[in-house]
Amino acid sequence: MAVEVKRRQDAAPAFQIAPMIDVVFLLLIYFMVSASLQKQEADISFRLPGVAEPSETLEFPDEQVIEIDAAGQVVINEYACDAPGARRLVELTAILSRFRQTCEANQVEPAVTIAPDDAVPHQVVVRVMDACAQAGITQVNFALGEE
Repeated sequence: MAVEVKRRQDAAPAFQIAPMIDVVFLLLIYFMVSASLQKQEADISFRLPGVAEPSETLEFPDEQVIEIDAAGQVVINEYACDAPGARRLVELTAILSRFRQTCEANQVEPAVTIAPDDAVPHQVVVRVMDACAQAGITQVNFALGEE
């Protein structure tokens, strides 16, 4: 007795979309639930430090006098800064920057008067003017002759 085995001829396998939709919805639900488990940031109330307003106005000189002697030495308010042959006046620029910041805090326009000696080369005067520009001081005056 021989048993006959019938072979079915199935159609080409097709891609079923229904299980894929189920998987997408499960993933969507998983990510929605896990996203809500994160802690919310608490509102921390704090104040950043600000600029302190002075209670009374300070008497502050709003003009600095920069003297340049014949050797090229730059002197600001009787303080000799930088070397006479310095190509960049770094120390003078730093002093003038602090002066500008102080004037702005006191709501005063910063001014500089340059008093060069008659024998000073123009190059040194231009370097002092460059230091004023780098410090942000725009009001620069010149003193001529003996005062």
